[in-house]
Amino acid sequence: MSKSAERVPQYSDVEAAARRLDGVAVRTPLVENPLLSERTGSRVFLKIETLQRTGSFKFRGAYNRLVQLTPEQRRAGVVAFSSGNHAQGVACAAQLLGIPSTIVMPADAPRVKTAATRRFGADVVPYDRQRESREQIAAHIAAQKGAVVVPSFDDPDIIAGQGTIGLEIAAAMIPDFVLVPCSGGGLSSGIALALHERCPNSRVITVEPEGYDGARLSLAKGERLAAEGKRNTIADALTSPAPGALPFGILNACDARGVAVSDDDLIRAVAFAALNLKLVVEPGGAAALATLLSRTFSAPGKALVIVLSGGNIDPAILARCIQE
Repeated sequence: MSKSAERVPQYSDVEAAARRLDGVAVRTPLVENPLLSERTGSRVFLKIETLQRTGSFKFRGAYNRLVQLTPEQRRAGVVAFSSGNHAQGVACAAQLLGIPSTIVMPADAPRVKTAATRRFGADVVPYDRQRESREQIAAHIAAQKGAVVVPSFDDPDIIAGQGTIGLEIAAAMIPDFVLVPCSGGGLSSGIALALHERCPNSRVITVEPEGYDGARLSLAKGERLAAEGKRNTIADALTSPAPGALPFGILNACDARGVAVSDDDLIRAVAFAALNLKLVVEPGGAAALATLLSRTFSAPGKALVIVLSGGNIDPAILARCIQE
């Protein structure tokens, strides 16, 4: 956990993040989908974060974190480690703010994500996720350059930035449930923090791949636990085996619950989004949709928001999902 993660984010931090992001981040659409509503017996709304800058929600938290750096910190630059979406979010925010960025990425990360990160001007440092520690590599680079390490989820400013999605949902409707793809929990906890204040009866449901369902296990037990975290999954964006300390604390306090979906469910959700919703969604970004389509979670007669969190998918993976 970063030193800044010792500060627990409050609702006021989400409001402050919204002011910083106003006119910079995209206020993404929230639209009801008749097909999904008819199919599930619920009123289903889609929060389409695939239309955010960089193609995922990650830009919100990254910009909120970087825009608060001091002039000295900006000159020294930032370092992040990510399989792709946080990488792009940090790189894009850094480019907008004139901050040098270095991103530690898995050598086998989707090429579309690596290429996009480089296009935003970042220095990409590849590593072997099976044999090397991205945290150690990032820490070494930061020490050499005097740079700031930007965490992907266990940080109050990152969480507050992602929480602006919750503010946008609450401004449009009062949902019964908001289904959110989850890895370390920065997105789901930020949304939960906003909704707990604005729509206290709304409940967040985290959705993770099987074998990486640390949030589900933790919320069921009431203590922070780690999942197996060893199997292969098509959801490269959702591979944290345990929620961060800050996200778990927020999710637990907000009475969130978790579910897990299989890779087959994720593949079907990506294909459904492309063929029926006419939206390109990556496997991790389609996790909440997958749980609805697979009936892993259902709430007939209720108002549901499905967060489509990212659309940065390798064309070959998209083709495979549609074919299968």
